[in-house]
Amino acid sequence: MTMNETPQDSIQPDDQQPTGGHEPRPRTPPESRPMSAPSLPPQGRPFRPETPFRRGFGLGAGAGFGAGLAIIVASLVASLLGGLVLMAFAATGATLAAGSTPQTERLSTIWGKETAANKLRAIPVTGTIQTSGGDGLGLTQGTFGYEVADVLDSLTADDAAGVVLLMNTPGGSISGSRAMADAIDRYRQRTGHKVFAYVEEMSASGGMYTMAGADEIVVDHGATVGSIGVVMGPLQRYRNVTAAGSVLGGVVVAERIDSEYISAGTGKTAGDPYRDLTPGERQELTNIATAFYADFVDFVAAKRGIEKSVIVDQLGAGLFAPADAQRYGLIDAQMGRDEALRHFAEKAGVDPNNTRLVQSAGSSLLNQLFGADARPLGVSPAVKPTGGQPARASAAICATSVKPVALHGDLSAFCG
Repeated sequence: MTMNETPQDSIQPDDQQPTGGHEPRPRTPPESRPMSAPSLPPQGRPFRPETPFRRGFGLGAGAGFGAGLAIIVASLVASLLGGLVLMAFAATGATLAAGSTPQTERLSTIWGKETAANKLRAIPVTGTIQTSGGDGLGLTQGTFGYEVADVLDSLTADDAAGVVLLMNTPGGSISGSRAMADAIDRYRQRTGHKVFAYVEEMSASGGMYTMAGADEIVVDHGATVGSIGVVMGPLQRYRNVTAAGSVLGGVVVAERIDSEYISAGTGKTAGDPYRDLTPGERQELTNIATAFYADFVDFVAAKRGIEKSVIVDQLGAGLFAPADAQRYGLIDAQMGRDEALRHFAEKAGVDPNNTRLVQSAGSSLLNQLFGADARPLGVSPAVKPTGGQPARASAAICATSVKPVALHGDLSAFCG
């Protein structure tokens, strides 16, 4: 290299290197080569290099937008489903308001195979018979006659092959007993199916009234039936009283306590325990009891085919063992439980080996959300202690002593 040569002059670019026998191409002076402009950011927006934060923020914003959109879609779907559920709830509420029972009850099998094709419907009548839920509760379980009547009225011919009344009651309200008896007649006429009664322990007075119209009455071994009569009272009369219950706390404060009512109308205070009944009041109360008794006798005589004179003069208000009850015509047979239920299935025209006995297990959870009782329809639950205080009966049947009832024994266990 001579003194007049520079390093750039001595180095030829690749495209000017001699190849083979070709002449080298002339060099283009650097000053005459085209220059490419440097890359500049768009005018009006400063250039900012992408950073990890910007990348993360962009990804996060996109994910957030997607999640928000998904939430909106899910909310719309949930709203639609919620509307459908509310419509179903409203329909259920309307069913409850209408008092329809088949759709609001759960049924449980109490006899036979769960897979049996045929059904008999069991309706328990246990404890003291009351009229309706508005009557309040007693200290022991009972039966609301009006509710049982509603259940019977709701049953169709397709619901079951027949009805079995499971009886274990001392009786009670005349109105509640007659309501069930009349509903039995309506069921038989409406469906063409039979109604059977099975007495587990006792079916007395109002119980006899209730089941008299059944197609067949069968009792278990050791069960008792009868007590065709009505009772009113007890009409208490206090003499030489020195204290009056919780008002005076049992403390002796005087040799006598006077109690006085302000009333209008002759006989309005009949039953006041601080005075004797007048002869007129006694006769009026007796007339009421006699009228209810006559209705009771007429009903049993007609349904069981027994002469009224036999009921009044021979049976009276007595309670009878199975053999005597069958001899008088109060019942049809004496059988054990399984034998009786198989017999009822045969009488209903279905195969006992392919039949189950079902009864109400209470309202469904959905209906309970609308305020329906969890208890089975017709069952009057026993009142429970509250606030550390003992249970107190509130049943209407316990509130007055001047209303006749079809009851065997007294109400002390039920009313306290």
